[in-house]
Amino acid sequence: MRLISFAAARSRLKSLLGDRNGNVALVVAITAVPMLLAVGASLDYTRAYNVQNKMQADLDAALVAAIKQVDTNDEVKLKAKIADWFEAQADKRDSSYDLAEIKIDKSGHTITATAKGTVPTTLMSLADINSVPVSVASAIKGPATSHLEVNIVIDKSPSMLLAATSQGQTLMRNNAGCEFACHSTNDPVTVQKKKYPTYYAYSKAAGVKLRSDVALEAVGEVLDMIDSADNTHTRIKVGLYGLGETISAVLPPDYSTSSARKKLSDDKSKLTSASSMASTDFQTALMALKTKVGPAGDGSSANQPLKLVLLLTDGVQSKREWVTTGASNWGKVAPLNPDWCAYLKESKATVAVLYTEYLAIPADWGYNATVAKTMNSSDWKSTWGGTLRSGVSGTTSRQDYIPIALQDCASSSDLFVSASSEDQIKKGLSALFTQYLTSVRLTQ
Repeated sequence: MRLISFAAARSRLKSLLGDRNGNVALVVAITAVPMLLAVGASLDYTRAYNVQNKMQADLDAALVAAIKQVDTNDEVKLKAKIADWFEAQADKRDSSYDLAEIKIDKSGHTITATAKGTVPTTLMSLADINSVPVSVASAIKGPATSHLEVNIVIDKSPSMLLAATSQGQTLMRNNAGCEFACHSTNDPVTVQKKKYPTYYAYSKAAGVKLRSDVALEAVGEVLDMIDSADNTHTRIKVGLYGLGETISAVLPPDYSTSSARKKLSDDKSKLTSASSMASTDFQTALMALKTKVGPAGDGSSANQPLKLVLLLTDGVQSKREWVTTGASNWGKVAPLNPDWCAYLKESKATVAVLYTEYLAIPADWGYNATVAKTMNSSDWKSTWGGTLRSGVSGTTSRQDYIPIALQDCASSSDLFVSASSEDQIKKGLSALFTQYLTSVRLTQ
């Protein structure tokens, strides 16, 4: 076959169009408009397809952003926020589509938004077709719309009995000789010629708030958030556990937040500051917790709930006897091994960690002999099987490695919060719960 140049082809076409001696001009005249409309339709529908893709991306982004900012129970605000975000995503210089409507359907624990609009045509307007309709839909699902179990785990080690404020710590140190309100002492505490059986007894008489008290207040705020997120108490269960030598199930997962509040205020539950456990054995406790929490589901029903573990701890594997019985045991006092948190992750539970910072106590010989020492001097690897995070020096102190270990324990870095003050602890637990609730995935 002989090929001709573009210039030659154009010349021949021009010749045909100018030919008035035969049927060519008539044929061209008859077919020109349909051909033009066909080309126009192709261009306009291609443009509409591209606009629809952009519209879909805009709606997806708007839905994710809105869910993270608005209570899903407030449909009016949710719809307004999605509309605002959708409009903000659109390029104001591009009038390629107009938003006609947004519909919200919250059935099936999935939030669905549908947007419809029109794309103005160009060449198709010759056939009196001035616009092409386009529509997109996006659906989102997450903890905020699913069946959920929130398992709150509270560290019950003696170190959680640290006075919560600097003023309280100063008062305890100056009057009782120790910042901690310990339950076990060799001798009664004498303050201003008055004897108290334990440091805790004195702290209570002096009205000193302890970290364990603040921890319970933080849990109370999470319960308030659960009430707001599930005001019918048919979707979110809450369970309470104490962590020490093992796991103590104080309240198996229950829809009643009032039952949880009663446990938080009852000394018999052994969650309050009125009691503490002698040691913290994360390996044993987290293995036991895995059994009690059980495998997580997809959140689609009450029998298949998502599962969240909120762990509130200072992160130290410890036992009082290891400190008091001599240097041979001091190396055992070390950060938890984050590999133990895999027990829960293997069951598809999400782990969020609030680190109540283990504060330095330079005047305390026990602190100086254990937590203040380096990771290299600990038995973290030989006894607990730990492996340092890549890039972290073994000369790092055990105290400084605690937040690293706890962050590795959490399911993701954004589900870890470090808190040192009373206010940070209370806000931290709420922030973790909010972060989890607003984690979402597009399903359509």
